[in-house]
This record gives sequence, C-alpha cells and structure tokens, in this order.
Amino acid sequence: MMMSSSSPNIPFPKRPQQQQQQQQSSSHQNNLNNEVISTPIFRPDLNIRLICPDCKNPNPKLIEEFANGDMVCGECGLVLDDKIIDTRSEWRTFNNDERNNDPSRIGAVSDPLDPSALDTSISWQGNTNNEFPSSSSSLSLSRTHFKATINKSNVSLRYVLQEIESICHSMDLSTEIIETTKQLYRRSNEEKILRGKDKVVIYAACIYIACRIMKVGRSLKEIIAVTRVSKGHLSRAIKILVSTFDLNLEQMTSEDLMARFCNRLAISPEVTGTSIKVSQRIEQLGLLAGRTQNTVAAAVILFVTTMLKYPISIDNISNVSGMATSSIKGACRMIEVEKDEFQDLFLAAAITGNMNVNSDGDL
Repeated sequence: MMMSSSSPNIPFPKRPQQQQQQQQSSSHQNNLNNEVISTPIFRPDLNIRLICPDCKNPNPKLIEEFANGDMVCGECGLVLDDKIIDTRSEWRTFNNDERNNDPSRIGAVSDPLDPSALDTSISWQGNTNNEFPSSSSSLSLSRTHFKATINKSNVSLRYVLQEIESICHSMDLSTEIIETTKQLYRRSNEEKILRGKDKVVIYAACIYIACRIMKVGRSLKEIIAVTRVSKGHLSRAIKILVSTFDLNLEQMTSEDLMARFCNRLAISPEVTGTSIKVSQRIEQLGLLAGRTQNTVAAAVILFVTTMLKYPISIDNISNVSGMATSSIKGACRMIEVEKDEFQDLFLAAAITGNMNVNSDGDL
C-alpha cells in the first residue's frame, strides 16, 4: 500500500504557562466588560438648584461679601454659606512710606532692556520711631549697598534709556518707536559701533532709524531741531548703523509728512486727502526732484489750499514744516506750471467736499 506523503493536521499542544496567561487575559477582559455594563453613566442632576430656604425665591439673588467671608441672600439677608474664598486680586501696598499711594502689590513693570531693573536698592529715608532705623543710618547703609552691589555701567545705561524716552516723548512718538530706539542704542553700545561719538548723536540716529523702520514720517530737520546736533554728524552715524545692521529702509516721501502737517494746521479731511493724492501724483510725474520732503509737503499744502480756496496762511505752513516761505513759494510755482495734471483731483474734491476750485491758481 502506498502511504500519503502529506503530514497529518495535528495541533501542537500549548505550554501550560501560555494557557494560564490566556485564561487570565480573557477573564480580565470579561470583568472589564461587566464593569462597563454595570457602571452607570454619571450625569449632573439639572433639577438641583440653589434656593434660599427662608424666602424660597426660584431665582435667588446671592451676594458674596468678601469682607466677612459670607454668602448672603439678597432678598431676605439670610447667611447661606460662610468662610468663602476671595478670588479677587489683592491690591495692597507693602511700602512703609504713606505718601506713596500706589495700590499695586506687584510693583512697576520691569524694562527688559534695562539690566538694573531687577536690582535691589535700600531706601535712604528713615523714620523717627523706634521700629525703623534713623535717616542717617539708612543713608550710610544705602551708600554701602550701592558701592558693593550696583553696577555703574547698568546705572548709566538706565539714565541713557530714560533720556531717550524723554526725547521721544517730546517728539510725540509712540511706544513702539521708543522701544525700537532703545534696542538700537543698546546693540550699538554693546558692540561699540559708534565708539567715540557723542551720545546725543547716537540718540538722534537711533530715533531716525526707528521712525523709518516703523514707517513714521520724521525728517532730519525735525530731529536736529530737538536734539541740537549737526546734520553731518547725524548723517554719518545713520549710515554706519544702517550698514552695520544691514537695514533695508524705505525712502521717506512727502506723503509720510502730509497727514501730520495737515493735522497741525487743522485742515479738513477732504483737503488732507486731496493733498495726499496730489503728493502721490507729483512723485509719479517726477516733479520737484532734489527738493527735501518737508519742502515738497509744504508746497503741496500751499498749492492745494490755494486751488480749493481754503484759508491757510503761508506763515503757518512755514512754521509747521520748518521751511522758509521763499522755498515753499518757489516749489509751489513749479507745481503750478503743471496744474493741468491735477484737474481731475480738484474736480473730485470740489464735488465731494462742496468746494470751489480756483481756476486762476494765482498765489
């Protein structure tokens, strides 16, 4: 007889340890299934409401008296709960000087650019009672602590940052420009970029670059009028900072100065909008090439107000822009030669603002 060569299908017996683990896992899974089925799903009981047991108002008015730590019903005055926790801010002061009424418990905001903002200082003012030391001992202790711990370079940097902030405030600059100016000065001071230069020149250069970065119109003449520095020193400092930090600054146009000059002259929004459009058209046509932006802005304001018969004196324009009246008149005459290029703008301004256009345009 021929026997089959195929092997019989006989299952191999499992090891006892494997069988025991399989039984334990199956029983554990069954227990978990039973627990899931038997455990009820937790849901909040929406029928529970907080009602005063005295007045039994369905819409109770509960008042939290943090001073006493009680929760009181606003209808009948019954105390419903006591020893409640006050979650409000703890506005108090830890200063012993009663003349300072600052109710802040966290102190002033520290300046990240000032390395001495988190330094500890000892007050030199003392009290006459026995609880605190006298003024003479406090003064000597304050001097000793200052000499031992305070870094003089950090103190001088703090004074410089305060001076920069005061200059920027005098020019009505925003907080973003002030912070950018401080960063520029600190970087230039740490890397010794403008070593040997006058500090005021560095202030002025950092302010001008910060204004250009934030796209705020401030001319060199305005910064020179505030800081009292020479134009040559300021221009060289600006070039050094721009080349060192590889800054890509956009060219300032008369449009950047137009809105601020019109605002100072109290010109209406319609005339201001027309002046901005005329300034853009002049830049497209290439008129007044080589003139300063202050001169172009002042000449455009004089030209537009004359064409729209808006009463503005040339002396006021000269005071606001800082340019001479002769320069403003000369630039305005150059614009008047090409006044046909701006007729559509003046007609639109006359229609929208109900203004009369001066067809002669004589100054």
